[in-house]
Amino acid sequence: MNTLNNPQIPKDALPLAQVVSFLLSMIVHTIAFIMLGLSTIAPIELQLTEIELVAAPKEEELEVMEEFEASDTVMPEIGASSFGSAVSPETVAPTLADVPQIKKTIDFVVPEVGLIHLGAIVEATTGLDYSKNLKVHGDAGQGVTGTSGAIDRMTEEILLSMEERKTLVVWLFDQSGSLTRQRKEIYERVDRIYEELGVIEAVESKKYRRDEMQPLLTSVYCFGQGVYPVTRKPTANIEDIRDAIGIIPDDITGDEHVFTAVYQAASKFAKERKRRNVMLIVVSDEAGDDQNGLEETVRLCRRFEMPVYCIGVPAPFGRQHTYVKWVDPDPAYDQSPQWSEVRQGPETLLPERVQLAFSAVPKDETPIDSGFGPYSLTRLCYEPGGIYFTVHPNREIKGTVRRSDVPAFSSHIRYFFHPDVMQKYRPDYVSMVEYQRLVNSNGARRALVGAARMSWIANMESPSLRFFRETEAIFANELTEAQKTAARLEPQVEILYEALRQGQRDREQEVTPRWQAGYDLAMGRVIAVKVRMQAYNAMLAMAKRGMTFKNSKNNTWQLKSDPEITVSTQLANLANKGHEYLQRVVDEHPGTPWAMTAQKELAKPFGWRWEEEYTYVAPPAPPAPVRPVVVVVNPPPPPPPPPNVNLNPRIPMLPKPKPRRAPPRL
Repeated sequence: MNTLNNPQIPKDALPLAQVVSFLLSMIVHTIAFIMLGLSTIAPIELQLTEIELVAAPKEEELEVMEEFEASDTVMPEIGASSFGSAVSPETVAPTLADVPQIKKTIDFVVPEVGLIHLGAIVEATTGLDYSKNLKVHGDAGQGVTGTSGAIDRMTEEILLSMEERKTLVVWLFDQSGSLTRQRKEIYERVDRIYEELGVIEAVESKKYRRDEMQPLLTSVYCFGQGVYPVTRKPTANIEDIRDAIGIIPDDITGDEHVFTAVYQAASKFAKERKRRNVMLIVVSDEAGDDQNGLEETVRLCRRFEMPVYCIGVPAPFGRQHTYVKWVDPDPAYDQSPQWSEVRQGPETLLPERVQLAFSAVPKDETPIDSGFGPYSLTRLCYEPGGIYFTVHPNREIKGTVRRSDVPAFSSHIRYFFHPDVMQKYRPDYVSMVEYQRLVNSNGARRALVGAARMSWIANMESPSLRFFRETEAIFANELTEAQKTAARLEPQVEILYEALRQGQRDREQEVTPRWQAGYDLAMGRVIAVKVRMQAYNAMLAMAKRGMTFKNSKNNTWQLKSDPEITVSTQLANLANKGHEYLQRVVDEHPGTPWAMTAQKELAKPFGWRWEEEYTYVAPPAPPAPVRPVVVVVNPPPPPPPPPNVNLNPRIPMLPKPKPRRAPPRL
């Protein structure tokens, strides 16, 4: 119907179709809203780990201290005072107060934390069968009682190198006869060493069919007067390594060109550093006869980062030579021990100990341990990052070592010192130029080195102390000759005393324990010798003026040490000064060779006294009676019996003594 033309419908009325559509839409939306209102939505569950946040403790404002205590001690080096490869520093500042100066105590709140679990714990690599012979730790001189202790530590060092990259180990063996026992010990231990390193298993593995692929290769050298490669090329074959060590011959020349050997080996395997670590292991019991090659060898090893290890011997304190017990290795010859002089020291670049007569410590006394190896070889190990092992079988003996305690092919070191005590007395392992700079930096050092060098060159004579009074003329002549000996010695001692006296001003500025002990000991000993010598000369002059025996039967005057000095007040005051120097060494450096030497010097009094004695003199034999000469014609002697024939069967025949050979030059 058309609404426009129908007058009965209002013009603003809506069409019927639109009204129906509007009603249907309202009904549908109303139903939808009702259904949405009746429906529920399931919540989403989030699985969250409970995190506990702990507030940091509130920092309290600290009161700034206005006063500080500082030590006057000047440390020789900057940094922590740890030794070797220790990673934890040690405090070196002196304790100045028992009560802390911080006024407020801070209470730290320890928060509760969770545990962190690691899948694996990484442990430090060590030898699989670590020897009990290993005694001390350090780079400049690790003391062990036997070669096995050094080998066990070397096993650890090789393992650490193999963890980093493939490694080449070069063994360099001294050919001297005194090293026969150590070479044999290493020869018998080769299988165990390489088994611990896992080399035997690697050789048998198909993974390493060629030597270049092996994780560890070995080369063997020997040296004496010359240097010889024993293995043709580096090898991983254990049989070849063992055979190479076993066939090393003795060198009868007694020369040890150890620095030439290390230089040649380092030069040959320098190219290997691109592919492998290279470790040089020296086995020797001497200081080396080619020490002029030290600097060049050190530079080469440092350039190619080749650490040098040495299984060596301890150096005697302040001396160049020791005596090695030699027993003929051939049982067909006499097996009684003989002693041969061997150069195994000193432990310093230049002498730092005076050699004196009139002293309580004679020059020819059995040496004591220095705590370190010979200077040049130890420095060769120290600078490129290796270790010098001081091997001696008597190291565990507490107290004095007797000659009977010394095994064959070992040196006689009378006394050993605790390595922990000796660590702070380490020598200066530097070049000659740097050493001279260090010496010239302090007047006490300069005086000590100068006096020590003079005392080694000078010929110090020992005095006569017993005078037999056969006649007045002979007695006076003997006293005069003894005074001449003292007169020859007096200028030398005076030079030493004046040289050391020049360093007194700088002595209090010295902070290094080794130089402190060295100077004080030298000054105390030189004063002791000076006082004894002048008192000795005065006592001889007294005897020349005339002395009477209390017992008419006595015929000999004997000079004995006495603590009282009666000949001069000035000399007595000087003796007191010498006592102060020596006692300071004992008090400030206990457990060291300096303290032991000072104690021996203090034990012998500085003065003298005369004592009378009786010396038996056999009466002259009566003249033989003159007998007439009788000429007797004797029959020819019977022929000698055949050798090894017992002419009297009732008496058992002694075995023929074995022939005796003199020890070779070791």
